[in-house]
Amino acid sequence: MSESVAEPGKPADRPVPVPVPGAQLGDGHPVVLALFALTVVSGLVDAVSYLALGHVFAANMTGNVVVIGFALAGAPGFSVLGSTVALAAFLLGAGAAGRLAAGAGRWRLRAALVLEVVLHGAAAVAVFGWGTAGALQYVLVAVLALAMGLRTGTVRTLGVPDLTTTVLTMTLAGLAADSRPAGGTAPRQRRRVLAVVTMVAGAASGAALVRHGQTGWALVAAAALAGATVALPRG
Repeated sequence: MSESVAEPGKPADRPVPVPVPGAQLGDGHPVVLALFALTVVSGLVDAVSYLALGHVFAANMTGNVVVIGFALAGAPGFSVLGSTVALAAFLLGAGAAGRLAAGAGRWRLRAALVLEVVLHGAAAVAVFGWGTAGALQYVLVAVLALAMGLRTGTVRTLGVPDLTTTVLTMTLAGLAADSRPAGGTAPRQRRRVLAVVTMVAGAASGAALVRHGQTGWALVAAAALAGATVALPRG
């Protein structure tokens, strides 16, 4: 899926790979498949953070901004502190992604995924060992939001259209605005639909596990699925 050219001064039989721009990747490309899987992970993680960690989002930062507004207005069941912790950790992770992109280059996605697996795994161990009550709730929110910020910032540098892995607002807008009934040509329609389906699948799976008292296993599933994407070859 990528072209190769020889660097000056190097033998022609030892080409240097030229990455394919994200906008040109097809839906079957390993990177795109990885992003679909990571969208499932986002659904799992937000199900855990919203349902088990005080109605905050680890991945969907727009949701946290709105939740802070609810809490400031005195709406019951919402926390300014929890959502603020999530926002701060997410921003820290996204900032780290910028540094990672500069240092890791073409390996940035793989490096970010390894760190994400470690963070999800650590959160799962904490839940199995100590639960989610008290101050640990905020620690878990911070760890999960850090992972989501790191990944979102890294995915942003790839430039793959309609696959941010953590939010769907622009994907849904494009699905409607570019549709044939709206006078468009319906570009990337399958990708956009799959992005929505994978997010719903992850959220539903995570919610089912949390409702049955298996919050730790929801995080294990998130870590395992993110880990599986590390093994995907990169084109």
